[in-house]
Amino acid sequence: MKLQRKSGLRALTVGAVAITGALVLTACGSDDNNDSSSNPSSSASASSSTSANSGANASGISCEKGQILASGSSAQQNAIESWVKDYQQACSGASINYKTSSSGEGIVDFNQGTDAFAGSDSPLKPEEVASSKKVCTNGQGISIPMVGGPIAVGYNLSGVSNLVLDAPTLAKIFNSKITTWNDEAIKKLNPGVTLPSSKIQTVHRQDESGTTDNLTKYLKGAAPSDWPYEHAKAWMGKGGQAAAKSSGVAALVKQTEGSIGYFELSYATASSIPTVKINTGASAPVEATSQNASAGIAAAKVVGTGADLSLDLGAAYTTKADNAYPIVLVTYEIACDKGNKAGTLPLTKSFLSYIASDAGQAKLSAAGYAPLPTEIATKVRSTVSALS
Repeated sequence: MKLQRKSGLRALTVGAVAITGALVLTACGSDDNNDSSSNPSSSASASSSTSANSGANASGISCEKGQILASGSSAQQNAIESWVKDYQQACSGASINYKTSSSGEGIVDFNQGTDAFAGSDSPLKPEEVASSKKVCTNGQGISIPMVGGPIAVGYNLSGVSNLVLDAPTLAKIFNSKITTWNDEAIKKLNPGVTLPSSKIQTVHRQDESGTTDNLTKYLKGAAPSDWPYEHAKAWMGKGGQAAAKSSGVAALVKQTEGSIGYFELSYATASSIPTVKINTGASAPVEATSQNASAGIAAAKVVGTGADLSLDLGAAYTTKADNAYPIVLVTYEIACDKGNKAGTLPLTKSFLSYIASDAGQAKLSAAGYAPLPTEIATKVRSTVSALS
């Protein structure tokens, strides 16, 4: 089957999470959100976000009133939806508007001064840190890990419900070097499985994405001779069909026989898309689960300096440990270490403190994510409490 690009795919993606008082999904543009006072119908005045409105409630959340805008990573969308719903149900008068776009767009919004924080599946690059100093008075943007999880490789192949692949085979598939489902490399990894001779239809992100960056870090780290590109937020592989955001990739895989794509586990779970088990050299192929992803993330090292908590996930990509899923990502919240806007700082700190708490992190597994390892979570809470 030859795939045709459909502009209608954009309608399948979720544009934003916007919640005021109760959970409501809505699209929101960023152009009108730079000055909250200019749009009273959708934003609260900065003066409403003050410590005078704070106080821990029965949920254990120390509430703040006001409105904050944020945007970025679609990888964390389902987690953010859950967290925002809980926070706003507990905290009357708080409005947290997270616009789902991509990691690259979120960082641009943040560095233009639009957002109180941004979501990114990759830590800030040096040039992005330099740009952030224009909006972080006497400070700079820092990367705060918050959401862990597996990048699932989902597929749509009739009659096949237990597909196993390894890093070299995945690299060749996504670079159009393996083009049919009954290729010898795939057959070797799936003895006894009847594989069709049909063409493989790969699907990748059309927007710059931390999910792409993390997948290609894995391919480059685990199969360097078969993935000739450096990791990047922009897709570099040959061929395939592009779709916007993780939701768009999942939707296209769901509706296309013979397709394969990548997205966070929560999207596979929500759409009942089967996922590839990865042959890592362990005693058995490893499934994409929250628990198995945590085993990979636990090997991460903090490589950021100062308040920055950027992580190196390299050890996860080549692990042969049993039940350690190797294709993992960590989504960061990007915020100013110093120089946050006075009108949004109290609510920003309160919300980030909640999602980093034991209660906030405990919600991740049910949504298909992996909670932060204890050592990393402790550092995150300390960093959030010091934001100024």
